[in-house]
Amino acid sequence: MLSKIIKHLPGLNCGNCGFTQCDDFATNLLEGKVELDNCPVLARRAYQSKKEALEQLLNNSNTSINDSSIVGVIDHYKADIILEPLKGESSCRETLLPFSTAKPSVGNIIQYRPLGCPITHIAKVVEVEHSLITVVLIGPQSTRSRGVEQVIDVGICMVLAFDGSFEGRPIKVGETIRFLPHHCMMQKVHSGVVVNIQNGNVRVEIIDLKVWAMPEKCNSLNFGN
Repeated sequence: MLSKIIKHLPGLNCGNCGFTQCDDFATNLLEGKVELDNCPVLARRAYQSKKEALEQLLNNSNTSINDSSIVGVIDHYKADIILEPLKGESSCRETLLPFSTAKPSVGNIIQYRPLGCPITHIAKVVEVEHSLITVVLIGPQSTRSRGVEQVIDVGICMVLAFDGSFEGRPIKVGETIRFLPHHCMMQKVHSGVVVNIQNGNVRVEIIDLKVWAMPEKCNSLNFGN
């Protein structure tokens, strides 16, 4: 829902609404803290259709994905968001730190197993920066069926970050969240820290396959105080 609202806003980041970015205005819109009229740009005739679309989205928000549960299949944990692919890509991006000496280049097809995950991933390299590799998944399906002749085996990798668009509740930079990558074969909820939100896309770092107890559960623990 948040990403849809962001896409219908002017995207000028003019600050006239009281926020430095349209993304922040969108979050506060969804939380009911501000009104559409706080954005003077939407009052322009050229933006009338966008304003009407936003009004419809906000009217439907009470019965949207924010009221439904995003639940992982393996652990049955509830996630805050579903992480979807960036526009035009087959999966959200993963930034990897390989433990091997393999040095793939942009455009290469690699296979690797994320540390803590039992499934071997097949992916296309889209960025290489020093020792880090950023990939888009194309399967764990057989590479033969995709016409791929050469696959570089990178071995075990640590997944440092995910980039993608998202659907779910409003999230904030610096917040630790639970998220479900849409391409995850196990549909397992991950956790990580939001480091950037822009134009409906998010980057999550410090990835962990463990999901910790919610704060209210932690409050019941006795630490001898």
